[in-house]
Amino acid sequence: MTLKRWLDLKLPTGQSAFLWGARKTGKSTYLKQHFPRSIFYDLLKTDELTRLLAAPHLLREELISLSTDQLKQPVIIDEIQKVPVLLNEIHWLIENKKMSFILCGSSARKLKRGAANLLGGRAWRFNFYPLVYKEIPEFDLLRALNQGLLPSHYLSDQAPRMLRAYISDYLIEEIQAEGLVRNLPGFARFMDLVGFSNGQMINFANLARDCAVDAKTIKEYYQILEDTLLGYAILPFHKKVKRELIQSTPKFYLFDIGVANYLKHRKIALLRGTDAGDAFEHYILMELIAYLGLNEIDSPIRYWRSKSGLAVDFVLNEGKTAIEVKISSSPHLSELKGLTTFCEDYKPKQALVVCLAPRKRILATINQTPIEVLPWQDFLENLWNKNYEY
Repeated sequence: MTLKRWLDLKLPTGQSAFLWGARKTGKSTYLKQHFPRSIFYDLLKTDELTRLLAAPHLLREELISLSTDQLKQPVIIDEIQKVPVLLNEIHWLIENKKMSFILCGSSARKLKRGAANLLGGRAWRFNFYPLVYKEIPEFDLLRALNQGLLPSHYLSDQAPRMLRAYISDYLIEEIQAEGLVRNLPGFARFMDLVGFSNGQMINFANLARDCAVDAKTIKEYYQILEDTLLGYAILPFHKKVKRELIQSTPKFYLFDIGVANYLKHRKIALLRGTDAGDAFEHYILMELIAYLGLNEIDSPIRYWRSKSGLAVDFVLNEGKTAIEVKISSSPHLSELKGLTTFCEDYKPKQALVVCLAPRKRILATINQTPIEVLPWQDFLENLWNKNYEY
């Protein structure tokens, strides 16, 4: 099945770009489809990687030998983080030969840590994500909550095997091969626990004890997952009100539900229960992250939680939008104490309950804010049709 991806990577003549996204999100496939005449360097190929590591100048010599017609589309270099020194050659070619590039990778961490030449603003940044609702014909929610949204995993009948290979071959071994971690056993123990703590507030001390490393190392491991685009830290929403809040403790979500399921040894048979609810919340967050990223909207996603345990899943637009996610077809106001309290304290413009309800309805109005119950399909249609203000 050929899927039309949402990203619209249009570049003016002469403009270069970075395209970042986790492995297997479909970056390379997308670029080959949209830039079929581009010169393509794939640094996952051992021979290509080896020769350019040994002699980066070969890139410059090869490209200046090409005709103008051969360079009408940007030159694509896949997995650019594997040979950071190539960026010096690319910089020279942009400045002196007016060439354009699309530099694709799964992590900017190695480039940043190595003080690599990031082209000083000469390349725009784009992000790529797992599949989203609008990209999948006849979207199957239960399938997505089990297998995740990496294209090959969602479409496969062998998703568990593919997830096992993805985690063992990439999440652990390749991260070590890139030199991002020194203590592989500690990192492997950490990855076992990340699935179980997915979507929860991080307890650095407990994780450090269980992994037999210090809390500083645990924070570094989480930073590695963020830098390699394998997860997102969601910070708490803060604003001065009368109620005491949980201070500064982030929640962490892996970038894909299928990966989280595999690490947690979780299989969802029906759209009900705690496991399904956790996965559904995770899924809605991934749609929000992808929507904001693909539309280049700078609106940080936060969560809200008071010291008494009242909580709202997601807060956006500086508190103007509050979203609670429920794996229920008929949520009751009594189940939404966190959302109603948030409305009392902050008076958001929108208070949404995303759930399995068959039709939308107004559940109540709190402090002039209507609490709107929305079928998840309606919420996602409205989201991707840009009917919300973020």
